[in-house]
Amino acid sequence: MEPVRLSKRLAELGLCSRREADSYIEQGWVKVDGEVAVLGQKVVPGQRIDLDPRAREKQSQRVTILINKPMGYVSAQAEKDYQPAVVLVTRENHWKGDKSGIRFSPEHLKGLAPAGRLDIDSVGLLILTQDGRVAKHIIGETSEVEKEYLVRVEGHLSDEGLKRLNHGLSLDGDKLKPAKVSWQNEDQLRFVLQEGKKRQIRRMCELVGLRVVGLKRIRIGRLKLSDLPTGQWRYLGADERI
Repeated sequence: MEPVRLSKRLAELGLCSRREADSYIEQGWVKVDGEVAVLGQKVVPGQRIDLDPRAREKQSQRVTILINKPMGYVSAQAEKDYQPAVVLVTRENHWKGDKSGIRFSPEHLKGLAPAGRLDIDSVGLLILTQDGRVAKHIIGETSEVEKEYLVRVEGHLSDEGLKRLNHGLSLDGDKLKPAKVSWQNEDQLRFVLQEGKKRQIRRMCELVGLRVVGLKRIRIGRLKLSDLPTGQWRYLGADERI
């Protein structure tokens, strides 16, 4: 096999993100076959890669946050007059039902980034994390983490249209992965996806003659929105898995 950059290999092994890898290499915290690695170094399969305990300790201090995003907030960078959801991560908005035992610190806001998008006019579960491994697990190219949504719609959906929503649609010239779509009630659909193209559900619905009038994400992997109030947030507990 062709040699690959060490940072890419570390990410492939699930040890850290590529950005984190470069930082650890710069600090001398990565060894290849017992030798301290350098930035830009390439490796081949079979070479032994060791991560310094200091890097693992730093990773253990990083937090992941679950927030119930209200309408009118964007997932990442501020847009026009709209604020990013991270501005809601304050001491005052910390959910009293948080069972993680983690105390809020301003340090937890540094490098906090969304693991996936949720449109400005959509609500529900959004995950923000300082940990590149968590982001890769949720939104990496090979991720199979399910995202579940309740979608209120207007229009008529035929049996054939429902079949197409589950398997048979393409967006931007690419065939979509199979979805799980079913009626939740007479005007609401339940979507379970393993991908997240921009405005995917709204565009899927348009292709079968439906208009989305409300969209709420209620689950990412094993993590459910549950009782988390709108506009509030909590930490991912040490015993929770995505």
